Amino acid sequence: GTFQKKGHRARILSPEEAERLVKDQVLVSEFKQLKLEKEAQKNWDLFYKRNSTNFFKDRHWTTREFQELKACREFADQKLTILEAGCGVGNCLFPLLEEDLNIFAYACDFSPRAVEYVKKNALYSTERCKVFQCDLTKDDLLENIPADSVDVVTLIFVLSAIHPDKMHLVLKNIYKVLKPGKCVLFRDYGLYDHAMLRFKSGSKLGENFYVRQDGTRSYFFTEEFLSQLFKAEGYEQVVNEYVQRETVNRKEDLRVPRVFLQSKFQKP
Repeated sequence: GTFQKKGHRARILSPEEAERLVKDQVLVSEFKQLKLEKEAQKNWDLFYKRNSTNFFKDRHWTTREFQELKACREFADQKLTILEAGCGVGNCLFPLLEEDLNIFAYACDFSPRAVEYVKKNALYSTERCKVFQCDLTKDDLLENIPADSVDVVTLIFVLSAIHPDKMHLVLKNIYKVLKPGKCVLFRDYGLYDHAMLRFKSGSKLGENFYVRQDGTRSYFFTEEFLSQLFKAEGYEQVVNEYVQRETVNRKEDLRVPRVFLQSKFQKP
């Protein structure tokens, strides 16, 4: 079973969890940190080489969680232009294109291999989709997308993989292609998510920032940090809250606390 609640309060740690986080203060060396930053693209490319298109499940929950994909239309079958920033192999993109025939999607990813997987998908059609490789922290989206032309940007489990010092560059880049009055829909890892508590000692890069064994990185967001990040780039906050879920495996008597941040920020 799964229990879910939304709200503005961060998850409260158990005394054991709190003690473990306090003890884990040793940061990865600066040399290794620079190497990880330099090899970020290579590490994600290797991730997709190892896992092909099998790692993430197709995200059929997107339209359920983000009613805006329907609500932002002025009439029922209005054609929408969306941008999926950080599309991976299309786990979010293709369910969306199947479910909603009045969408044209731009999609980009850091990993050239992921982009190739999207292009090879049987559902990929250049009439409904344009996919391209892009480092959102430095490649100008305007080279592929007209200014002020996108109705909705989805940023789902993407920003957490980027160094916190460069996150603002992604938001600045997206701002240029989003139509005024339209939104970025955001979902990503929240503070004290189960994944954060499972990192072994020696994985910490900075506050709430960790490296996995495969060299890919993950940041865990607080509501305040995300809010400041978007507002500093000129966005207005519409919704910004924690989603706390507890996945229960009764057979093995396991309770896994998942914490995400789910938000919506608007370009004025």
